[in-house]
Amino acid sequence: MIDLHCHVLPGLDDGAVTLEDSVAMARQGQADGISVVAATPHIRADHAVVIDELGARVRRLQRELDSREVPVRVLPGGELAQTRARQLSEEELRLVTLGATGAWLLLEPAPGPLGPGMCELVEWLAARGLSSIVAHPERHAGEGFAEQLLALRERGCLIQWTADFVAAASDGDEVLRLARLGLVHLLGSDSHSARIGRPVRLSAGFERLARACSPEWMAWMTQRAPRAIVAGERPPLAPPPA
Repeated sequence: MIDLHCHVLPGLDDGAVTLEDSVAMARQGQADGISVVAATPHIRADHAVVIDELGARVRRLQRELDSREVPVRVLPGGELAQTRARQLSEEELRLVTLGATGAWLLLEPAPGPLGPGMCELVEWLAARGLSSIVAHPERHAGEGFAEQLLALRERGCLIQWTADFVAAASDGDEVLRLARLGLVHLLGSDSHSARIGRPVRLSAGFERLARACSPEWMAWMTQRAPRAIVAGERPPLAPPPA
């Protein structure tokens, strides 16, 4: 499995504080069957992340994992705030794409419900050759939530939900209805530490979705789409979700 949303780099934002915590997070992922983790520090005004340093920081963590024989590959990336995106240069935007391939950006919505501003940003990025993934929409539900997600999908955007949130869903929860409508494309751990909060774990969320979605959709979501994204490609056409 590939985790496309993880705050695994130490000492950058509100994620891992120490290198030991980063290693512990990678070991959590390994235990869950995760082989690739995208390091996605917050790119927003309240965190002093130097974008030009991200590649070196990822390589440093990878050397440490290799030296400890932790079989997890770390890729560069970022969780780019909706409120910050237009302030970055085109070079900076490409440096924080997932895998640094210059293709897919993980976007953090502005506080509050999803609104038309996110669609406008997705279109602005698309005009610059960049595709978008919206992170943790469950934190931005409001009036017309499903319609906002549909509008994003119509613009080629993918929607990434938090795995632990999905894992806890009951049979009648809205997220499962949205999944059957094809509005749950990816899961991410959005883990910030191995010590507290959400773990580096995807499997429980996928297991919950598998009870609501078709096997073909699950194969696309767990394997085909994430692999294409980290390769800087457009995922193949998605099958019917249910």
